Amino acid sequence: MSSSRPRRGRVIVISGPSGAGKTSICNRLLERLPGSVWSVSATTRPPRGRETHGGEYEFLPPEEFERRVAAGDFLETAEYVGHRYGTPVRPVMEAIEEGRHVIMEIEVQGGVQVARRRPDSIRVFVLPPDMESLKARLAGRRTESADIMKRRLEKADGEIGFARDSGAYQYFVINDVLEDTVDEIMGIVQKEIEGE
Repeated sequence: MSSSRPRRGRVIVISGPSGAGKTSICNRLLERLPGSVWSVSATTRPPRGRETHGGEYEFLPPEEFERRVAAGDFLETAEYVGHRYGTPVRPVMEAIEEGRHVIMEIEVQGGVQVARRRPDSIRVFVLPPDMESLKARLAGRRTESADIMKRRLEKADGEIGFARDSGAYQYFVINDVLEDTVDEIMGIVQKEIEGE
């Protein structure tokens, strides 16, 4: 007798240093993975470029963000380059219950929290081919000051080491050619989902 209830979805965490290509990878996964949805994070940082409230992020004043932390509204939270980030828990849980896969692009601190709270999640850490290519990618954005870019590069080394030491990530993938990277991550996700 088959149940009419859909198979539960999975949380798919994509982390990595700034400039490693996480957003491009997530966008391709959303296109290619049936039943996948984007997890819209909340942040206290101002919008960049053409970002819109509720699109890429939910932009919140710091006091509202802290109120929601205290209320237990986030699956994970992190601080990065002076701004707070968090994943609202309710939309993630609703999507999983509906059988949808939730793609989350989050910082390493958040990835460790998700690993603890959702051990059934699929956690991938994206590495740049080398630090020079990371520097070139960050410079190519032209959305940040030289000081912030320098801070992001300094932070990248520590993040990579922390991700490896934390044990939170099951997979480490080098993003050199985007389509090859997406193929590799799709293979990981399909293997994990089919292995349930």
